[in-house]
Amino acid sequence: MVRYRARPARPAAAALGVLLDRAIGEPPTPVHPVGWFGRAMALAERADYQDSRAAGIRHALLGVLAGAGAGALLRSVVLSTWLAVAGRSLGEAALAVARALDLGDLETARAALPALVGRDPAGLDEREIARAAVESVAENTVDALVAPAFWAAACGAPGALGYRAVNTLDAMVGHRSPRYRAYGWASARLDDAAGYLPARLTAALVAGVRPGRAAAIWLAVRSQAPAHPSPNAGVAEAAFAAALGLRLGGCNRYGDRVEHRPWLGQGRPAARSDIRPAVRLSSDVSWLLSAVLAVAGLVGRRGRLPASPGSRCPARPGAPGRMRLVRTETGR
Repeated sequence: MVRYRARPARPAAAALGVLLDRAIGEPPTPVHPVGWFGRAMALAERADYQDSRAAGIRHALLGVLAGAGAGALLRSVVLSTWLAVAGRSLGEAALAVARALDLGDLETARAALPALVGRDPAGLDEREIARAAVESVAENTVDALVAPAFWAAACGAPGALGYRAVNTLDAMVGHRSPRYRAYGWASARLDDAAGYLPARLTAALVAGVRPGRAAAIWLAVRSQAPAHPSPNAGVAEAAFAAALGLRLGGCNRYGDRVEHRPWLGQGRPAARSDIRPAVRLSSDVSWLLSAVLAVAGLVGRRGRLPASPGSRCPARPGAPGRMRLVRTETGR
């Protein structure tokens, strides 16, 4: 006997992937496909590196095709979203820093910080470590949570893993260092483009889970975020700063390079006690995101699927109906 099972709409499947990440987290590092991707792209860079934008464009296209192709082969939006999202890992990494600071162990906190940020942790005091952690939670709520789920909902499994490939390439080569200023240009610009809408969606979700701060969030995103060098990180950090009643920004050191970031928010400087509220805020965003995607999936599915599994609804007289159904064997 054969029965038919409706395939979940993309937004609902993306919501399930986000919830799966919240429940069990990412796969172990040794077997995580993103680790395999990173090693493969490092080999590709070694083989084809040239100090030019053309070479960087080839590198970026290769990575995007590899990520999207992996999603096309996997086919499952749920599993692809789970592999692309890293919200639980983000919170765990930030809480590791918070625990070290609570114990007054600055060395352990500095050692844990590179899992979150690219800036040089050497010499950072407690307040600067706390600021770095809060800013990273804000920025990575876009990169590791909202953006992959957004692209999964929009483009399915290729969108989820294609986005994760873009973001990984940006982390690997999208720097302003002499080696990557030209070679990493394409990866950095591609990451900016892919994160543009998700960053603004993140700000709206932050306002949604902290409605009492919605006006302050809107003001910070509108008036302060444009001064940030990143078109996306500034939006997320401004939203988190306003939601938490903080002032973020300042001087960041990346090896021998120092960058001065604009002030975001109108509150007090971040302290170690603010890391946990930032993690809770990111978690609340993930729950609201899941709910929004689930509702969008249900609404979209009602408009596409017939009322009964066995019925056929022709798109026009004489034309065969289109149903998103997967054929499965009973009891499987």
